[in-house]
Amino acid sequence: MSNFWHPFGQLYQASHDAVVFDHGSGVYVFDEDGRRYLDGTAALWYANIGHGRTEIADAIAEQAKKLAGYSTFGNFSNRPAEELAAFLSERAPMRDAQIFFVQGGGDAVETATKLARRYHFELGHPERTAIISRVNGYHGTWGFGTSVGGIDANREGFGALVPDTYRVPYDDVEAVEAEIVRLGEEQVAAVIAEPVIGAGGVYPPPAGYFASLREICDRHGVLLIVDSVICGFGRVGSWFGVERFEISPDLITFAKGVTSGYLPLGGVAVAGHVAAPFARQDSPVFRHGPTYGGHPTCAAAGLTNCRLLEGEGILERGSLLEGDLLAALRPATRFSSVSEVRGGVGLLAAVEVSPQVRREDPKAVDRLAVTVRRNGLITRVLGQGLAFSPPLVIEPSQIQEIGDIVMGSLEEWETTINV
Repeated sequence: MSNFWHPFGQLYQASHDAVVFDHGSGVYVFDEDGRRYLDGTAALWYANIGHGRTEIADAIAEQAKKLAGYSTFGNFSNRPAEELAAFLSERAPMRDAQIFFVQGGGDAVETATKLARRYHFELGHPERTAIISRVNGYHGTWGFGTSVGGIDANREGFGALVPDTYRVPYDDVEAVEAEIVRLGEEQVAAVIAEPVIGAGGVYPPPAGYFASLREICDRHGVLLIVDSVICGFGRVGSWFGVERFEISPDLITFAKGVTSGYLPLGGVAVAGHVAAPFARQDSPVFRHGPTYGGHPTCAAAGLTNCRLLEGEGILERGSLLEGDLLAALRPATRFSSVSEVRGGVGLLAAVEVSPQVRREDPKAVDRLAVTVRRNGLITRVLGQGLAFSPPLVIEPSQIQEIGDIVMGSLEEWETTINV
């Protein structure tokens, strides 16, 4: 029995039946028994550049020998954090972006939502505290992220959450404006939305959704937070996941692909006008920040990763290959146990198991994932089905391999269920 309590893992099962990975190379990972798996999820949506890049490992080692870590509180800094902040600011789809570094996606959301409230406070509107999010949206499991999240199971059993958080349907932009009007715009601080809903089921936005959302937020003086923790750094073909929608958010959360998971790092890109109340000589301090924000070794990993994504043309592959992934998985709809295949916006997709199958067998999706894994492919189990988000360095032939394994696994798995 293991003593490792796994996140989002059933404690008994994970401690008695763990799959222990040993190493990775490109789009493949290998367990301790030497079994090879095609990594269909880029670990947890983040190994964008693939596994085993020695350039990043070398950058980490070099920085760790020089200055492994040091606080960036107050006016302390380090060169990797400064250089990465400048790199990201130049590429952010907003004017005069300031970069606030944190440790991962959850605290990036925590930072952005707190900053949205504090921004209005500094403008003399402390009553603007409401945060509107979307059903099925996932924004991490920190205090604010749990509270604004749109997956009910992730909100249950914790008692009172952060107040003044509200949810609307994920695909109805008019519902956002209706909620702002219902609450009173003078009460609303921000709207938060993912470019493509990820952990909540892989739901691309309706056409024109984000352009309309930007207009609605502007009309009511509400900040727009785009949560690009999953969608950034090439996952949908651009740095921050929203460029294809031609909008400029007020705040963007990021993590995961910024280092491709080689070390933990996240942050918030903050538009200049949002940072302005904190940038005067007599401005107050934004009293918030994690211990390891701007960590020099993590920043060195991020900077090297980002230069490789750009220099090797990997960044664009999320959009270039999005059709290949959807085409490889679409034949799953011929199975009566599959209700829908979603994707087509970035290199991420989902195969949804029919509600009838899930009602009759609540463990059916988990058993499908085990079947797929036994056949050599790692997938991400969602409540409704399986999600796919392979490394961006995947080749079309390997994407087809994903499709072939899924089809074979569905055929095998359907013999064990009532359809």
